[in-house]
Amino acid sequence: MEHVISMEEFHSRKVERKEAGESSRDNDQPVIVAGDTHTLTITIQERGSTSSKEEKFKKLKQAQAKVQLGTTPKIREVVLMLRGHKHYRKYCEPRVVSLGPIHHGKSAYQLTEEYKLMLADKFIEKTGRTGEELYGIIEYNIKQLRGYYDEKVTQKYSDEDLAWMLFVDGCATLQFIDLVAHEKVKDFKIKNDQVAFVAQDLFLLENQLPYQLLNYLMENTQNSEGGNSLKMSIQSFINTHSMLDEDTKPPSDENAIHLLDLLRKRLLGTTGKEEHSTEEEKSGEKLPSTVNTVPNKKDEKSEKSVPNKNGKKDSKDWHSFRNVQELREVGIHLKPKKSSHLGEIDFKRVWNFYPGILSMPQITVDDSTGPKFFNLIAYEMCPDFENDFGITSYISFLDSLIDDPKDVIDLRNADILRNLLGSDEEVALVFNEIGTDLVPNPDIYRNVRVQIQQYYKMQSMTWISQVLHTHFSSPWTVIAFLAAFFVLGLSVVQTVYSILAYYKE
Repeated sequence: MEHVISMEEFHSRKVERKEAGESSRDNDQPVIVAGDTHTLTITIQERGSTSSKEEKFKKLKQAQAKVQLGTTPKIREVVLMLRGHKHYRKYCEPRVVSLGPIHHGKSAYQLTEEYKLMLADKFIEKTGRTGEELYGIIEYNIKQLRGYYDEKVTQKYSDEDLAWMLFVDGCATLQFIDLVAHEKVKDFKIKNDQVAFVAQDLFLLENQLPYQLLNYLMENTQNSEGGNSLKMSIQSFINTHSMLDEDTKPPSDENAIHLLDLLRKRLLGTTGKEEHSTEEEKSGEKLPSTVNTVPNKKDEKSEKSVPNKNGKKDSKDWHSFRNVQELREVGIHLKPKKSSHLGEIDFKRVWNFYPGILSMPQITVDDSTGPKFFNLIAYEMCPDFENDFGITSYISFLDSLIDDPKDVIDLRNADILRNLLGSDEEVALVFNEIGTDLVPNPDIYRNVRVQIQQYYKMQSMTWISQVLHTHFSSPWTVIAFLAAFFVLGLSVVQTVYSILAYYKE
């Protein structure tokens, strides 16, 4: 509540308090001076005053408008839950170069600012446009480009400052990707280790540039071939850093949000249309999200679980196997799958009996694997990104198979996992660390988990596996088993002949 009093009344109140022995420092209420030099009034805000009910309900509506799933996800800081991870700085903060507003201006990245200016200048020369022309396009569309970021990460930048930042970063990024795709980075005296670090920085959530920014720059080259060549360079760059086989058709960049979004599409094989809607689609019916492994109608009906009142999952989602070692003990074999997408994991029984075969896509693990997967998980956890948690579910499933280095060795021997990181202990540690406290999509891999669990709990499979492991684990044990079987056969034949001879006599 506010009271407006005259200047004379204000001074008289102060005099009365002083005469009463009160300390003006402790008891003076905060004041706001309003009016001009001729008619001066004082507005006193009473302590404990609260906003009206109308204002409170207005805040409810404002919050509802801000938190909307299914809209285009904003480029933002990593969610608070992941910022407490012990490797947050290692996985989420740029190592060499900052792009966009979140880490802009930090002293750690000042060395690469000159490189960005040099690369941007070379890019401008290649486009056949002047720098003023390209910058003018970014400046003209800066309101739209600002909208691709979470409001709090751009609020301290004016339109002019943000436009220049995005212009330089966008040009430098496209030039760097084009050089890498055509293996010409040495022409710019950029060392291989720096190339690797910059490439890793391009896939950090907090380091993303709007793909629309890159589109504006690519589409305004002097000829269409130049723009198409740049798009092909991006596709090649994404393929190279996808951790999967490169011999596959890269995803379309239609509706792409940023480079990290393109990498996710490449890994999961999604088009992105079902997850990112255009402005026209937002006003209509919301498109459904998809999953990578969809059960058939029969299995979906029989195996689908419904959370109970407490939000707990059905018991069918529970599994008792802990790692690859336990799967091997019951005769489940690992097999690499010729697939270009992470989500294509399946399980089957040979002759519908024994053994069980778990087929998984091949994946390469190196120094960049941890940061890439961590940032992909952080991207899926963004509050405004409606998605199927495909990457989170894959990492959670893989983490359920890996407890220690022995599991990594089995995956490596099966040619499912290619270890370029170093020791098998390091690989196990990476997946155990990034797989902590994840909440996967229960529908993805549901059938795989259920089928493995059904196979795993059959005691007969354990017996068969133990017999085969004991007697057929190597050529020598096979020979020994056959020799023993042959001797046993001879003994049986000899016994039969002896009995027959006895009766003949």
